Amino acid sequence: MNYCSQCGEKVTLKVPDGDNVPRYVCDACGSIHYQNPNIVVGCIPEWEDRILLCKRAIQPRYGQWTVPAGFLENGETVQQGAARETLEEAEARVEVGNLFSLFNLPHINQVYMLFRGRMLTADCGAGAESLETLLLEESQIPWEQIAFPVILQSLMLYYQDRAKGEFQFHSGDILRLPESDGRIQIRMHEPG
Repeated sequence: MNYCSQCGEKVTLKVPDGDNVPRYVCDACGSIHYQNPNIVVGCIPEWEDRILLCKRAIQPRYGQWTVPAGFLENGETVQQGAARETLEEAEARVEVGNLFSLFNLPHINQVYMLFRGRMLTADCGAGAESLETLLLEESQIPWEQIAFPVILQSLMLYYQDRAKGEFQFHSGDILRLPESDGRIQIRMHEPG
């Protein structure tokens, strides 16, 4: 950030009085510009014994598979955002169910919230950000081509729960290992 969104003057990165985190502060008008993590919302769309996956038409991870998900917009609930993303990316209408997984990704300042979503019909298609969409059984999931670790972990948990016949809420952290070549660590939070 270079300029204040309130008055247009240059900002300085510093720790404001009474705070302990560096923030962009306008020396002219005193505005403090807080930067907070982005919320990513989406769902695992279910149709009978299959789930809906999208092949990405955008970077990052062009050509790899994911569930429909994206950034929460101002003025919408997380459930509305998950339904909107499913319609935009997969041209599918869903009834958004329970929150299934919540993962913190502090290295990229994101929080992922994935819901289970019951598809209202089997209709789906490729939205602007998708090359194609498919309804897949568990044996057809392209595990090696899943775009993001958070999606891979959520899908693994989904199928573990489905095999048990009971879906639970899962939360955890996906952490980039310091001084690594992009390797990550997944730390699950225990319920309770």
